[in-house]
Amino acid sequence: MSTPALQTGHVGLNVTDLARSTAFYRQVFGFEIMGEQTDGDRRFAFLGRDGTLLVTLWQQSGGVFATDRPGLHHLSFQVPDIEAVRRAEATLRELGVRPFHEGIVPHGEGASSGGVFFADPDGIRLEIYAPTGADTAPAPTKGAPTCGFF
Repeated sequence: MSTPALQTGHVGLNVTDLARSTAFYRQVFGFEIMGEQTDGDRRFAFLGRDGTLLVTLWQQSGGVFATDRPGLHHLSFQVPDIEAVRRAEATLRELGVRPFHEGIVPHGEGASSGGVFFADPDGIRLEIYAPTGADTAPAPTKGAPTCGFF
């Protein structure tokens, strides 16, 4: 029996403050709230665009995301072009978010694809990238993929 074609569905993230994280993801990614429960013991938000669920937030954790533990490395979002990355970068700067690398960088030496790398309010590493147009900046990590070491 062969496995049918697979496609990634939504990504669920644990957060410490649902209101703060919902506002962040809506501002940075332009997500719409598709459903939510903001009171009681089981708080969550379903976020998406154009009727497609992309991210679910679950307020059920404390502390900061531990990047030195097995699990999620980073969550990446592709946008159509480098101009969309620039707009996202401007939004991040307005919010006071410091990127891991200075500005928009390529995915590696000689790569045209690339973007901006940053963290959400809970320290979850994120990336917004375009398939082309990032080759005007040097790669921040020689001999390794940028998205693997930040």
